[in-house]
Amino acid sequence: MTSITTGVQSQTSGSAVGWALRDAWAVAGRNLIAYRRIPQLLVFSTIQPVIFVIMFRYVFGGAINVPSGEYVDYLMPGIFVQTVTFGALAAAVGLASDLKSGLIERFQSLPMSRSAVLAGRTLADLVRNVFVVALMTIVGYAVGFRIHTNVVALAAGLALVLLFGYSFAWIFATVGLAVADPETAQAASFPVMAPLVFASSAFVPVSTMPGWLQVFAEHQPVSVTASAVRALVLGGPTTSYVLQSLAWSIGIVAVFAPLAVARYRKAV
Repeated sequence: MTSITTGVQSQTSGSAVGWALRDAWAVAGRNLIAYRRIPQLLVFSTIQPVIFVIMFRYVFGGAINVPSGEYVDYLMPGIFVQTVTFGALAAAVGLASDLKSGLIERFQSLPMSRSAVLAGRTLADLVRNVFVVALMTIVGYAVGFRIHTNVVALAAGLALVLLFGYSFAWIFATVGLAVADPETAQAASFPVMAPLVFASSAFVPVSTMPGWLQVFAEHQPVSVTASAVRALVLGGPTTSYVLQSLAWSIGIVAVFAPLAVARYRKAV
């Protein structure tokens, strides 16, 4: 009898996990369809990082000195991280819009997994980031960016970037659910993003910053991930930065995924 009960529980648990995964993918598909129906969303989400590349490569690049090599090679790993960090704002705006329109209430009335809305939203952002990061790699090559290691190291670096973007989507999902208004979500997210992106090693070496700022800039997640990707594609010690980046990404998901779920349960 015990073995039969255990088998039934295991089967039920397996079906529940499969059900949750199918629902999450369905919600992700619904979010991705929006890019096909409103292609301007994808176009404008890719124009901004392209503008950043051109400005820093051709406008500011001549005035910025890096420890070694070409500035464009230093710049592109930072652009990858900056792109997915800014792109995570879509989670805040999207969830706040769904909450304000009453769509999440309708989801609650359907026979679907409660985790699917948040998992689907962050999964859709991950799929979008795959496209955007691939595009930025092509743009980088067009302006002179080159890999100094190998393709495997580049793939590992881009995987770190995608994981980092996925973790930040959970931060901004929490913000979007907390404010429940798309305009407020966008305004509330920028003070979080701006210090992390611009007070980092994404665009300039940390050594050029004031001493009091270097302590923060050296160890915050954007700098650590940009340095990890830089080490992977340009060469140099990688283990410490990669482990730190993984720790940041996993830690962010571990903290903010439960917070987002809690906010989701209170929001409706």
